[in-house]
Amino acid sequence: MTTANAYPVTQTIRTIGILGGGQLGMMLAEAAIPLGYQCVFLEDNTDCPASLYGRVFSSEQLEDFIAAADVFTLEFENTPTATVKQLTDLSKSGSKQGMFPPLIALDIAQDRLKEKQMFNALDIATVPFIEVNSEAELNQACADLGLPIVLKTSRGGYDGKGQFVIKQHSDIKAAWHELKDAVSGKGSLTPTPAPLIAEGFIDFSREVSIIAARAQNGQVRCYDLVENHHHHGILAKTQAPAVGTSHLFKQATDAITMIMDHLDYVGIMALELFVTKDARGNDALLANEIAPRVHNSGHWSIEGAITSQFENHIRAVVNLPLGDTDNVHPAIMLNVLGQYPDISAVLNIDGAHYHSYHKAERDDRKIAHITLMPNDVADLEPALTKLVAVLPNKVGLDKKTTAINSQPKTEDDLANAKKSKTDVKNKTSSVNNDNQQKEAQVAPIKETSTKADKAKK
Repeated sequence: MTTANAYPVTQTIRTIGILGGGQLGMMLAEAAIPLGYQCVFLEDNTDCPASLYGRVFSSEQLEDFIAAADVFTLEFENTPTATVKQLTDLSKSGSKQGMFPPLIALDIAQDRLKEKQMFNALDIATVPFIEVNSEAELNQACADLGLPIVLKTSRGGYDGKGQFVIKQHSDIKAAWHELKDAVSGKGSLTPTPAPLIAEGFIDFSREVSIIAARAQNGQVRCYDLVENHHHHGILAKTQAPAVGTSHLFKQATDAITMIMDHLDYVGIMALELFVTKDARGNDALLANEIAPRVHNSGHWSIEGAITSQFENHIRAVVNLPLGDTDNVHPAIMLNVLGQYPDISAVLNIDGAHYHSYHKAERDDRKIAHITLMPNDVADLEPALTKLVAVLPNKVGLDKKTTAINSQPKTEDDLANAKKSKTDVKNKTSSVNNDNQQKEAQVAPIKETSTKADKAKK
């Protein structure tokens, strides 16, 4: 039983209130405990994964939840903004220690249109896109962008939901019929009216993401770029670090730092990106979306980084110094979808670390993840082959991972990445007030065409 004298007298934060009680909340609580903090959760499912680590309050118990915590954060970007605003107002009044991340970050992340507009306003390249409010506007967007395109709800939807790929003109009516209710607010994906967004397609070579932590004093620390593979919009596999991307690290860190500074952000943020070619044939990055929370593509950091994304998020929320984000060893993280494997078979593989979310089995549901980190990098690919063989659900794991031990300059590449990271990991920055098929939703970097320019307006 925790007593009052278990904390230093100078410590004003003892309990962290987390909006959401899924596996991300669970792993945040796991990271908070060694630092001396307890967590409580606002979650209507009392049997949620996070219930293992603290009291769960239902949405009807909001006031009790607020009373039980000193500072607040979230694990899911579709958290109601009204609740976040209430907690923000309490923090401004001085009765609570803060709500992190800020409301504006949540508002933008919940709206794909606002998100793309923010990227472009910050001169961060994106796919060409057009706002769609009617079937006539959808027809025009298809003409302006050229087929194929992906039509998405601008609000709601996750893990590939709320999207329709239009490959030919005959698909337009079906796409509009499936997603049009979101425009009027009648659909199940979003309770409030919101336009659709049409995004153009161009080839890309890889999907990558970067995760960064930003402290309350503006300090930013970035993790390595990682390579991601998806199955129907659900992350299946992450390789950390992404091989051969040290030359893209600065572009990625500049982009995510600029976004975090713009939003006066506190905590962990993920930025999902496409690797493509610019007009001169050079590798370049295009921003896809942000996640204002700890992110699935950062789960490898629990074992694979000096300080995990979960610990750094807790540190930021309670105003402790950020930890080192360096990768300590190359790793591959796999999501366990739908059905649990034989844990003995998994742990019989050297370097395998198993994390169960204590969820019931259900098709395509994320119920656990496994991080592979054998001592010898040369054993990583063989270990991956063994692991996939014992997983009952292998969907999304047939895509080839870039082989670390096939790169003749891997050690140099990692050294260069660390050198690049030195420029940003200790930076104190000033505040300046979905992943589908091999055809990417990407646009030229600088020399945008007239069609793309029109699409962005």
